[in-house]
Amino acid sequence: MLICATCAVEYDEPTPEDCPICSDDRQYLPATGQRWTTLGELAAAGQQLTWIDNEPGLTGVGTHPSVGIGQTMQVLTTPAGCIIWDPVGYVDDAACARVLALGPVLAIASSHPHMFGAQVEWSRRLGNPPVLVAEADREWLGREDPVVEFWSGSREITKGVTLHQVGGHFRGSGVLHWDAGADGDGVLLTGDSVFPNPDHRSVGFMRSYPNHIPLSGAVVERIVNQLEPLRYERIYGNFNNSVTADAKAILRASADRHIAWIGGDFDYLT
Repeated sequence: MLICATCAVEYDEPTPEDCPICSDDRQYLPATGQRWTTLGELAAAGQQLTWIDNEPGLTGVGTHPSVGIGQTMQVLTTPAGCIIWDPVGYVDDAACARVLALGPVLAIASSHPHMFGAQVEWSRRLGNPPVLVAEADREWLGREDPVVEFWSGSREITKGVTLHQVGGHFRGSGVLHWDAGADGDGVLLTGDSVFPNPDHRSVGFMRSYPNHIPLSGAVVERIVNQLEPLRYERIYGNFNNSVTADAKAILRASADRHIAWIGGDFDYLT
């Protein structure tokens, strides 16, 4: 198993010449070209995982130094067990022991292919829980394994924790709704599907964040409408970026702003 050094997604061997995910217009290959790495190589270089308690039941796990894109994995703990969200591209036995101390792992899922990370490897070391991949993003799967299960639409993982496919960034892009989060007011884990901005008071909607390709107004409106039935107070993105209060109202206001700019309403300001 090899790992793309740029996006940190795992691939079966023989690997492609270039990582398909990084070659796509949503991501990029560095000017120095494709480079592959391994868990052994990362461990030998002193790779570490960092842990932060976001709120009761939700722990963020990052990499230091950053592996690939450098996303923050979320470990969501429920009475039935744990869910791994947006797995990072590095895993070691100490981290798995720490996760399993919280309870059995029910599933591993990601918001979109950029966040696949070392998802199969995490599963193998955590007792082979299912790795849930959106059917619409099947073509981006770099490492096939019996633990991979495909889903579409919505999928309840355990009571009060449900995957919802919203599309946009990728056709299969999804969010994870945690009903008991935020002291019972609800939490959305969104990855790049809905991206909390640095001001913590707005969110973004993009096909490509590094290459600055926006989504259309119609797609943004569709995403907001799909999320409308859900109850949530907070949003966590894939870099531990967050909207900590009034998230549902902020999502609507951010969508209105995006749609207005895309539609030319504010061209007089440019």
